[in-house]
Order: sequence, then C-alpha cells, then structure tokens
Amino acid sequence: MRLAGKTAFITGAGSGLGRAAAERFAAEGATVVGADIDYDGVQETVDAIDGEAAAHELDVRDFEAFRDAIDATAEEYGLDILLNNAGIMHEATPMESLDHGMLDRLIDINVKGVWNGTAAALPHLKDQESGSIVNTASLAGVIGSPNYSGYSLTKGAVVNLTRAVAAEAGPDGVRVNAVCPGVTETSMPKGDRSEEEWEEIASRMAEEYPLRRLGQPEDVANAMLFLASDEADWITGETLVIDGGFSCA
Repeated sequence: MRLAGKTAFITGAGSGLGRAAAERFAAEGATVVGADIDYDGVQETVDAIDGEAAAHELDVRDFEAFRDAIDATAEEYGLDILLNNAGIMHEATPMESLDHGMLDRLIDINVKGVWNGTAAALPHLKDQESGSIVNTASLAGVIGSPNYSGYSLTKGAVVNLTRAVAAEAGPDGVRVNAVCPGVTETSMPKGDRSEEEWEEIASRMAEEYPLRRLGQPEDVANAMLFLASDEADWITGETLVIDGGFSCA
C-alpha cells in the first residue's frame, strides 16, 4: 500500500480525473477527503470507495471555505497530500473573442483555486515538515493550445506557481509537482456533444497521438499517485507531461 497511513485532500473529486485519483489513492491505502462544488457528485465518489473517505461541498474560489475544509481535515484525519485538481475550460474561441467574464472565471477557478488550496494546506504541511502537493495543470500550459488561450493562460500559471512554491516550501520538507495531461476522455473535453459526435472527434484526435489513443482518467491518476507517494521523495518542482507522445510528434 503506497499511501497507507496518509490522508489526501482532493478537489474536483466529483467526476473525471478527481474521481479517478480518489479511487486510486484509496486503493493504495489513503484516507481520502474529496471536495467538489457538486456535492452529489463527490458524495457518489466517496460512497464507491472501500475505505476511509469523506465528502465536502467546496467552491475553490472561496479561500475561507477552503481553509476551513483543510483545517477540519487536518484536525480529524491529519493531512499529507493535497491534490489541486478542480478546474474548467472554455469552448474553442479565438483569443480576441473570448468573453471577459469567462476569462475571469477561468482565472478564479484554475489559478486562484490552486493558490487558495496551497495557501490553506502549507501551514499544516510545513509544521509537520512533510507533505506533497500535486497540481493538475495541462499540456496546454506547457505548449499552448490554439483557440484555448484563456485555458492555456491559466494552466501555464499553474505550472509556474508549482515551481515557485516547490522552491519556497522545499526547505520545510514539502514537495510540489504538477501533472500536465493531454486530452483525456472525461466530461470536460466532451462538453455538450452527443456520444456519437464525441466518438468521431475522439477517433480523429487520437490519430494525432503517437500511441494512437486519448488518455484515460486512470492514466493520469497513476501519475498523480506516483508524485504524491514516497516513491517521488526526491522530485519537486516538476511538471510531468502525460500526453501519449503528442508533444514529441
């Protein structure tokens, strides 16, 4: 059990990558505290876990609520791992046409949400001189993605924030890393498309990947698990690209 005796706080745990990570971490022995603005979704995740788990309704934009949830977790279970996973994206849009309200929302959730979680967790992790923070960034934050300028902007910020906090918190025994997935088959890239439309698009997109498939949530959850675990004990400030070879093709 790679996470036996550890507690992981996971945002965006109500679906997609967050749900896959919650299930994977729990399978490796972690106590999982899932958080999501969609309480029904995160409760469903927690109900499916065979082990110690709890659910919180949380809007990551609200720092005080985030801090309260982290404090409560640390008091009841301890705190060893924070997975800042909650995030949103926008429809393909030319940069100059992106609605400014959407841009503000992207920054509030994708950037400030990660900032809020990190700021809430660091006092606990620094005090115990150990801990791991894993941030969900994106391949778009490393190489940029045409027509996804707002999303690329925010995920690039997560990449650089990861490096900055890793350098700052390392002397206190806290590691900070990020995962940068390519397109993964979750509800986020699918959007409002029908199953038939999505299957056609996904099949076309897969041809652009050397491994000839899109990512699955489990692919990313496995990488999150590695970075969160003691196996990555001398790894910090890194951005692990998980893209089926897209960025090297």
